[in-house]
Amino acid sequence: MRVLVIKINLRANWVHSLKEKRMVVKSLIKKLQNKFNVSVSEIENQDIHQLITIGVCSISLSQSQSDSILENIISFVEENTDAEIIEIEHDTSLY
Repeated sequence: MRVLVIKINLRANWVHSLKEKRMVVKSLIKKLQNKFNVSVSEIENQDIHQLITIGVCSISLSQSQSDSILENIISFVEENTDAEIIEIEHDTSLY
């Protein structure tokens, strides 16, 4: 069993309030949960308007499946938000 943990940092330059940011974050989180059946949460920068940091966690049976999930999630985030991805960290642990 493999546990995939992803941290995605995004920059949304057009966001000028926490209310706008919340709408972007909630939408992205809901889409990721529905599409990939993963755990997702905003994990850092909650009080900074233009920075979004989300954490994604998934369990898979093999390294290849874990790699596929990672690639699909990154592609999905790029396609479904206007925010710019500035950093991606990931780790796959074997249990």
